[in-house]
Amino acid sequence: MTTQQLLEKWQSLDPEKQQQVLAFIDAISQNQKPTEPSSPLGEKLRKIRREIIESGIPLLTPEEIQQEKAERRGGYVD
Repeated sequence: MTTQQLLEKWQSLDPEKQQQVLAFIDAISQNQKPTEPSSPLGEKLRKIRREIIESGIPLLTPEEIQQEKAERRGGYVD
C-alpha cells in the first residue's frame, strides 16, 4: 500500500475515527522507541488514555483542550 493510498483511506474516515487512527499510531510508535522507566503517575495516565481510546470516546483536539481549559478557568485564556 502506498502512502497516497493510506492518506486517502484516512481522509475518508469521519473525524472521530481519524483521531482513533492517530492515537493508535502514537501508541505503536511509542512501543518502538526505547523509553525511560516511567513513574507510577505516568503509567496511570497512559492506562487511562488507553481505556478512553478503547471505549471509543474521541480524544480532544488541541483546540478543544484549549477551550476546555478556558471554560474551567472561567473564560481566562493564556
